[in-house]
Amino acid sequence: ALNPSMDSWDQAPAAGVIEELTTAALARLVHPAAPAPDALITSGGTESNLVALLLARERATPGPLRVVTGANAHHSVHRAAWMLGLPAPTVVACRDGVIDPDALDRALTGLAGAPLLVVATAGTTDEGRIDPLPEIARIAERHTARLHVDAAYGGPLLFSERLAPLLTGLERADSVTFDLHKLGWQPVAAGVLAVADAGMLTPLSLRADYLNADDDTEAGLPDLLGRSIRTTRRPDAVKMAVTFRALGRRGLGALVEHCVRTAHEFGEAVDARPALRRRPGGIGISTVLFRPAVADTLPEDAGDAVVAAVRRILLAEGRAVLGRAVAEDGDGRRRLWLKATLLHPNAATADLLPLLDLVTAAADRAVSEAQAAEGTQAPGAERLSP
Repeated sequence: ALNPSMDSWDQAPAAGVIEELTTAALARLVHPAAPAPDALITSGGTESNLVALLLARERATPGPLRVVTGANAHHSVHRAAWMLGLPAPTVVACRDGVIDPDALDRALTGLAGAPLLVVATAGTTDEGRIDPLPEIARIAERHTARLHVDAAYGGPLLFSERLAPLLTGLERADSVTFDLHKLGWQPVAAGVLAVADAGMLTPLSLRADYLNADDDTEAGLPDLLGRSIRTTRRPDAVKMAVTFRALGRRGLGALVEHCVRTAHEFGEAVDARPALRRRPGGIGISTVLFRPAVADTLPEDAGDAVVAAVRRILLAEGRAVLGRAVAEDGDGRRRLWLKATLLHPNAATADLLPLLDLVTAAADRAVSEAQAAEGTQAPGAERLSP
């Protein structure tokens, strides 16, 4: 009952109906004004991006489709282009972690005459930044380019009425990636691809007598084969539906708001510690980038090496698991940062403060060990004591 295969409706009639209702609700959430939106359940953001590029490729005339994306895009956009036999994506420059609209405009102008797909991001992997979606949508329309938005991380902001305006412009995208494994708290797999027009999914249609015979479909049996690029797949919409029914949109929105609020409070706690420094600029959704201040007293490569060592020390000793990201500093240089992405709806700021003490102590240790290995005294070493 809980693990049917979604190959055909006769194998999963109840799960098929639940998936139909769940995808309809998600499609309407993303494209509230579209006349016939739809959504597919996928294995995650990577598959959603792959299918989005596949659908755009099938609509591209004359081909080949040219994909234009930012330097902040997820690696799966490039992988999808390679898998689909498309030219390598044109990468446009970013400013403060998001696509530079002027650079995008120039890139599209240079590709005039080719079918175009712009891929923007709402919730970048490294920084949680949201590309300027309204401006990107206007530029794409001016160049008759289609628009896909990878909102695997940021899409669930739509659950919150207060935070949804951060995604203004998302509704103008032809297709949108969601991944409810993140701010939807679902076990994998929990990906979604929403499209503004159900007709976009026609290229996925396939006929196999043993799964969706013509006369069965004509008699009214739902066709599940055209709902995925996979054949055997789990009923992942069931767990989503249980969560939606249990919490409702307001309940989910409250959890998203908690994570965002906690991230801002955590960022303020970093700012209050002289031994730590947060990346200049606002916090991206619920991601905080920071590094030990002592790393800034060292030559650039040595400073980044200290940041990397801090992460490995805490990981190897089983004290904390921190992410890492390379991002621009206030001076325009790219530096290595520790990354804390707040996704747990029960985590409070007070629970996270000991992490800052661990990072500070690990930084002092990393610098001391580096000095001992080199037999030198680095600038600022007199400030390394806890």
